[in-house]
Amino acid sequence: MKARILLVEDDQNVGAVTKKRLEEAGYDVVHSTDGQMAWEQFQSRTFDICLLDVVMPKKDGFTLAEQIRRKNDFIPILFLTSKALDEDKIKGFKTGADDYITKPFSMQELLLRIEVFLKRSKAAHIASEKRTQYNIGKLTFDYNDLILREKNGEVSSTLTQKEADLLKYLCDNANKTLKREEILFHVWGKDDYFLGRSMDVFITKLRKHFKSDPTIKLETLHGVGFRFNVPGQL
Repeated sequence: MKARILLVEDDQNVGAVTKKRLEEAGYDVVHSTDGQMAWEQFQSRTFDICLLDVVMPKKDGFTLAEQIRRKNDFIPILFLTSKALDEDKIKGFKTGADDYITKPFSMQELLLRIEVFLKRSKAAHIASEKRTQYNIGKLTFDYNDLILREKNGEVSSTLTQKEADLLKYLCDNANKTLKREEILFHVWGKDDYFLGRSMDVFITKLRKHFKSDPTIKLETLHGVGFRFNVPGQL
């Protein structure tokens, strides 16, 4: 699949040219012309990297970056901006940005930086996929054995493969807001109504496995998705 880029640039000409060049390089690009539009796009779709201007109508890039970072700890965020003062760059990094490219910029340089950050993001994702054991409150989850254990080693629950797949994705993204379509895409491979109903059934089943530990909460966020609230470090 093509990597999907959220490009946020209020200058229509600069945005159109940048979008065209990125698409020619093989990326799927969604162009937003203001910060609020970009935030709505980010909440409704899944992206691999964000390219943000700073000075924009409705919502500036710093505010947008903070919102994105609260929702997703790992997605690379790059600022593309004419604001070149050191204090602006420092503010950008403090909001959670990974890089800061000053306009006018070389498209070749931008493409190289995008490639670097996508590789890092992919490596982090692969590392999380390789992980197979998690401490969930008072329970231990062994993905390979499809088992939840108590701290004393006794088996608390045996899971089906799909329950384990879903729980692993929730563990890899614990204490974060997850959109329904994100979960469906990563666990079931696509997003449709009937799979969504199936997911709801599996969510209910998982909640039953956590009854022995009330500190574990699989929270429904109506109209958005779910949040797997787990105390401490997994």
